Amino acid sequence: MSDASFPAIPAPLVPVQPPHDCPLCPRLVEVRHAVAAEYPGWWNGPVPPFGDADPWLAIVGLAPGKHGAHRTGRPFTGDGAGPLLYGTLARFGLAEGNFDARVDDGLTLNGAVILNAVKCLPPENKPTPDEIRTCRTFLEQELAALPRLSVVIALGEIAHRSVIKALGGRLPKARFAHLAEHRLPGGGPVVLDSYHCSRYNQNTGRLTPAMFEAVFERALALRG
Repeated sequence: MSDASFPAIPAPLVPVQPPHDCPLCPRLVEVRHAVAAEYPGWWNGPVPPFGDADPWLAIVGLAPGKHGAHRTGRPFTGDGAGPLLYGTLARFGLAEGNFDARVDDGLTLNGAVILNAVKCLPPENKPTPDEIRTCRTFLEQELAALPRLSVVIALGEIAHRSVIKALGGRLPKARFAHLAEHRLPGGGPVVLDSYHCSRYNQNTGRLTPAMFEAVFERALALRG
């Protein structure tokens, strides 16, 4: 897939992205090569951020899904989580345009950016601790590159743990729970937890649209 078919990465985050053929996690490299052999027209690489170049809000997911971001190259595009996430962003004025699950659908974000704790496709959506730790270097640099950032929404416990560590916090003092808020020593953005907006969580009722909207209502209130 050519770079021309992918939306522009927010400028402050361009220097801190891994290369398309990032070699750092051997297991994920093996997965990438296997999928690329089967689907050579897919994105098949680390998925970059998507959104505003100067956001006050960062939304951090777990990792690309095989038929979603790993295929399309844009976070939450092409899988069951995307409609709820982008629909909620639009409801709160954080997205403009029509989400059509395509990178060329014209969708833009206002004041928000979407990142991933792990940028490459992990088998069964389960990255190893070493893979999460390795990719956290990029997350740390991304969060540090956004000077107006005041709120980070962590989607799920893995993203929560990675965000807390990336911002210099300690996990025993910042436990994951839906709608939990974490203010870390030394200031910085408030971390706000949400259950992940995966299709599984939606289908089982673990996360309802109302519960998800409550997270963004609180984020807007915390913005100040």
